[in-house]
Amino acid sequence: MGVSPSVTVKPMRNAFADEVTQLAQADSRVVLLSGDIGNRLFDRLRAARPEQFMNCGVAEQNMMGVAAGMGLSGLRPIVYTITPFTTIRCLEQIKIDVGYHNSPVIIVGTGSGLSYASLGPTHHSLEDFAIFRAIPNLQVLAPWDVKSLRACLRMAIESSSPTYIRIGKKGETDLSGDNAMPAIGNGLCLKSGSQVCILATGTISSEAALAVKTLAEQGVSAELVLMHTVKPFSETAINGLLNRFDALVTVEEHSKVGGFGESVLSLIARNGLQKRVEVLGTSDQFMPVVGSQEYARQYFEIDADSIVRAALRVCQ
Repeated sequence: MGVSPSVTVKPMRNAFADEVTQLAQADSRVVLLSGDIGNRLFDRLRAARPEQFMNCGVAEQNMMGVAAGMGLSGLRPIVYTITPFTTIRCLEQIKIDVGYHNSPVIIVGTGSGLSYASLGPTHHSLEDFAIFRAIPNLQVLAPWDVKSLRACLRMAIESSSPTYIRIGKKGETDLSGDNAMPAIGNGLCLKSGSQVCILATGTISSEAALAVKTLAEQGVSAELVLMHTVKPFSETAINGLLNRFDALVTVEEHSKVGGFGESVLSLIARNGLQKRVEVLGTSDQFMPVVGSQEYARQYFEIDADSIVRAALRVCQ
């Protein structure tokens, strides 16, 4: 089940370039470091603020160390490249240079999750939540569309905390509409319901939105809550939902191991609650075939139809 042609889709990476340009023009501390990617994307920034753009080349570990030093010198560095190369490739630098020193670096991974499904596991990022949840001081944000991305970027700068922001590649569905964006740690209730709560994080939220529509057509009242914050995990926000629902489905374009869904399960277990929960994410394997992102989502059963089936199971 793909996105309806009538749904507005916008590329998050273009919105990121525009937002960074606005931020740099308003704040001389903002500096963008690129890992030799998206140079034409940042033409406006380079023309307006050339001293606030740095192409560090294909040297991501070095780029992260430079960013950490900038952050400790009073700047607000933003590191940008394809997700696996700004995360796994320079993990030690993120842990020690950024996290340990609590340097206010914003790490932006574009083409996250299965966005580059056709390029195989080298370009998949399905373990970043799990790894970064375990690094102290690091915030982890996963906006779902252009509006939530802009909000997350601004909140990250205002927080002065090391932050990882995971974004898509192109054509993300506009879900936010006129809704005000929640603060870090809170969720956005996109649709109220009474029988089952679907919690979605990141760009897979568009599939959850389609699933909720299908469930409504089948007479199932589903509440849809979008979470842009994976860490810090908001126990208060989730407890509010657990007080109202006995049936929940979590969905993320990330491994089931160590992801957002595990955070929810941990909270339920620690509170000794009896809930029916389905955690949807990718299975503990490297995808053995290649295909489009839509195909990959179907393969790992995190597409809209799979979310519908999971919601029906927990409602039984």
